Amino acid sequence: MNHFELVPLKNGVMSLRALEPRETFHPGVGPVEEATVLHVKQQRLVERCSETENFQLWDVGFGAGANVITALRQLQKIDSSRGMTSVHSFDRTTAPMEFALQNAKALGYPLGFETQVRELLERGRVQVGPRLSWELHLGDFSQQSQDSRLPAPHAIFYDPYSPVGNPEMWTVENFKNLLSKLNPERSCLLTNYTRSTRVRVSMLLAGFSVGVGCSVHEKDETTIASNCLASLTRPLGRAWLEKRVRVSHSAAPLRHGSYLSGPIGNADFEMLSGLPQFQG
Repeated sequence: MNHFELVPLKNGVMSLRALEPRETFHPGVGPVEEATVLHVKQQRLVERCSETENFQLWDVGFGAGANVITALRQLQKIDSSRGMTSVHSFDRTTAPMEFALQNAKALGYPLGFETQVRELLERGRVQVGPRLSWELHLGDFSQQSQDSRLPAPHAIFYDPYSPVGNPEMWTVENFKNLLSKLNPERSCLLTNYTRSTRVRVSMLLAGFSVGVGCSVHEKDETTIASNCLASLTRPLGRAWLEKRVRVSHSAAPLRHGSYLSGPIGNADFEMLSGLPQFQG
């Protein structure tokens, strides 16, 4: 528990900070507002779950649980007979969530979910509602995600630590592994807080289509990705390639868990230029 501390944000909302790596969780508007705007609303999560039989949500970067708990509160309201909605959270550790539980009153968002969270931490699975289940997968994501028993997701909340402190979660190889778990016959949306050029390049070279995500408070854009180009309302285009990627000093994709910075190489740029979303 001494690896985290409570921090007040500019708007007065409390969040928490990991002391190593030194990162504040949801630093802009706070845990609930960020999760609601960036993930729940942008993914049209409630509507899609209501319309889809056996909807699968992957919460990658369980952390202190703000994203997934915010989503679960909304999903509990669905009165649907279209089968189960299954939520799968992934992380290496439960320490941030345990800290959040101990400070539930100050943080606010865990309140009312303490019993479900404790059962999840103890048993690895909890039934949140008649048709809503929640499972926790602890360990290395590259291994956990390749479990053949895991159903392909319809939606992914992607929120591990940043590439500086956790580079292996942002590599071309990792995104390729993730893409391989998706059902190519149906769309899956991935939402993330970053607007980093090198992260978007890494996703694109892994095979994802990548677009401009919604604004969150003072951050004018985020990132949304999919295995289906038609699912993106604002896909990145040729102007982004020419005005951002080609001239950036840190557009080289992340590979093999290394956070080396540099401009994109000619071969990678040519590969990007040939992708379907940059044609026409």
